[in-house]
Amino acid sequence: MSIEVHEVDRRLPPVRTAVLGFQHVLVMYSACIVVPLILGAALNLPKEHLVIIISADLFVAGLVSLIQSLGFFGFGMRMPVMMGVTFTSIAPMIAIGANPSLGLPGIYGAIIASGIFGILFAPLMARFLRFFPAVVTGSVLLVIGLSLMKVGIDWAAGGPPVLASGEPNPKYGAPIYLIISLGELALILLLSRFAKGFLANIAVLIGVVAGFIAAFAIGEISLGEWSQTPWFVFIRPLAFGMPVFDPLAIVSMCLVMLVTLVESTGMFLALGTIVDRPTTPPRLVRGLRADGLGAVLGGLFNAFPYTSFSQNIGLVTLTGVKSRYVCAAGGIILVLLGLFPKLAYVVASTPPFVLGSAALVMFAMVAMMGVRILSTVDFEKNQGSVLVAAVSVGVGMIPMLAPGFFVHLPEWTKIFTESGIILATLTAIVLNLLFNGLTSHDTAALEASRSALAAEA
Repeated sequence: MSIEVHEVDRRLPPVRTAVLGFQHVLVMYSACIVVPLILGAALNLPKEHLVIIISADLFVAGLVSLIQSLGFFGFGMRMPVMMGVTFTSIAPMIAIGANPSLGLPGIYGAIIASGIFGILFAPLMARFLRFFPAVVTGSVLLVIGLSLMKVGIDWAAGGPPVLASGEPNPKYGAPIYLIISLGELALILLLSRFAKGFLANIAVLIGVVAGFIAAFAIGEISLGEWSQTPWFVFIRPLAFGMPVFDPLAIVSMCLVMLVTLVESTGMFLALGTIVDRPTTPPRLVRGLRADGLGAVLGGLFNAFPYTSFSQNIGLVTLTGVKSRYVCAAGGIILVLLGLFPKLAYVVASTPPFVLGSAALVMFAMVAMMGVRILSTVDFEKNQGSVLVAAVSVGVGMIPMLAPGFFVHLPEWTKIFTESGIILATLTAIVLNLLFNGLTSHDTAALEASRSALAAEA
């Protein structure tokens, strides 16, 4: 009698696994390296320092993706998860690094401390699982998708409309960018509709490769510095000296870690629904512990705090490939990109407008997953849930639709007010408690999930 293997645990042929893993890497790569680029520009880091940080960033992102996908001594969900730098960390890291007495060692000391805090706090977060019923999870996921779609739209138009220098981007919305983006989107949709099996699963990858070729043909891609890029870089721990543990810096990064844990909780709950393997409290603890461990590794290897990337969850939804070994393959590829900069250079040469269509599809899939979860809520019997969803989504849209809405609030509030995801999450939790309380149904579901994982263990 053969035991049926869950799709999450299914091992695919090696070549197929590698190609699907590379597709996951392409979808997340630009978002993964943008944080070190922003940090480097803000702190005026020399190029050689930036090379070290970017290589370390890819290396650690790969390691943490492997830990989440495969599991490691009580760490990792053993689910199809790709990990990348959390954008919430940008402002606090710049503030810490700008302090002459702290600099990069101060950043990495605070990151290490926040990672230890995350590991210790993870079991407590699992107790909050009852605060995330479908109306909360669906609303938050909808806000995540809608908030991030602006990124995909800007990428499709050629990058952000305003450059880091504050000047308008002169190439934003260039007709050739829009033509390539729309052509790439059409190719992805046609392959998803008419192709079968493996070809349909890699529709996004084929679209990005086609866009890359088109961009290269019109001269938008330059590989001139490829010969000057080293073949191999050793990722040396504490390359910028021993970490400095400043109390205020640690507090700010612990707040970032708390925000990351809340975001991850919503992501993991949604992922459990997508792959038909519910996110039980013990599984959530392992996933959140991996977030904390990722920050510890990031601090030790000159990188950053890490969180699950929503676009990769969207890719799981689009392709229907739920195997965690595909994301493990993506983790291995990220590690190799970190160790072999020549490979990373080629991937990094992909212009934003080539990735825009793929990003738009992935983020839209995340938003639709939120709609799908909200569709399971009985709004007819419980009209309070309508207000919970409506108001939390509306509040979550404020940072995107009205960026100056909270401009007169104290500086320390920005870690919350600049994130629509956090605003939506906090609003949804509070309103759900106000209108629905902790219903017996939610409590029963929580106890059932605990029993299920206890049996699994």
